[in-house]
Amino acid sequence: MKESAQTDVTVGGADLAGQALAWGVVDECHLLVAPIVVGGGTRVFPDGVRVPLDLVDERRFGNGTVYLRYRTGS
Repeated sequence: MKESAQTDVTVGGADLAGQALAWGVVDECHLLVAPIVVGGGTRVFPDGVRVPLDLVDERRFGNGTVYLRYRTGS
């Protein structure tokens, strides 16, 4: 799938994104971390998925939100 893709493909939603990570078809992860403790909900990454990530970009916003861009090691 990665080799035949002619454009970027965005995968949203923790379940589908977790499956894509497990299949090894993800090149980058873009995360926005907000300074709010929720205490529950869907986790970003599922159990049993281990993918090395290399931080390639970060941005800090005035409201405390941080943007993180990682390249996968797969």
